[in-house]
Amino acid sequence: LEEAAFQLQQIFRIDISIALNILGIESMRAGHCRAAFTCFKLAADRGYSKAQFNVGLCYEHGRGTEKDLEKAGFYYCQAASSHHPMAQYRYARYLLQYGPGSCWDRQHKAVALLERAAGAGITEAQAYLGVFYMRGLQPQEKRGLKYLLQAADSGDAQSRYHVGLCYEQGRGVQQSLAEALRHYRQSAAAGNGLARDRLRA
Repeated sequence: LEEAAFQLQQIFRIDISIALNILGIESMRAGHCRAAFTCFKLAADRGYSKAQFNVGLCYEHGRGTEKDLEKAGFYYCQAASSHHPMAQYRYARYLLQYGPGSCWDRQHKAVALLERAAGAGITEAQAYLGVFYMRGLQPQEKRGLKYLLQAADSGDAQSRYHVGLCYEQGRGVQQSLAEALRHYRQSAAAGNGLARDRLRA
């Protein structure tokens, strides 16, 4: 009976957190940012990862509360530790820009988070990793191209442009101007100005 009661309490707790998070989303859509933040915070403090991510967004952008990047990082970290893919991406970005500790430690942890987020299909993480591996101190061009292609296949026009550059310059792939043109055209058709400029050139 004790176990059953505990399970019921957990379900009740989760249901309230889900309801609060949904209420927060609806309040944000209606422009009631303070009320939204309050709902997100109540659900986040109950351990609900989606609400923790939303609290992180509120702190990062100053919506419904004062802008506070350290608190945003804290809530992204909480959600990321519960395997929330978008929080993993946001926390990785936070670590790279503002995180404590040595540069190498921050980068190592951030890349691991980005890899997980990219593996979960987060286009932003795929695009970020693609550029990161292409431009790093020790470029890993084949790896970078793999992530750029993933992001491009998810509809990211900027990544499609970078894939075109890879083919034009022979970075991570055999040089092919025909393939470069194909990728530039697709990127330009999706509205990328750099790809349009490259096609004119």
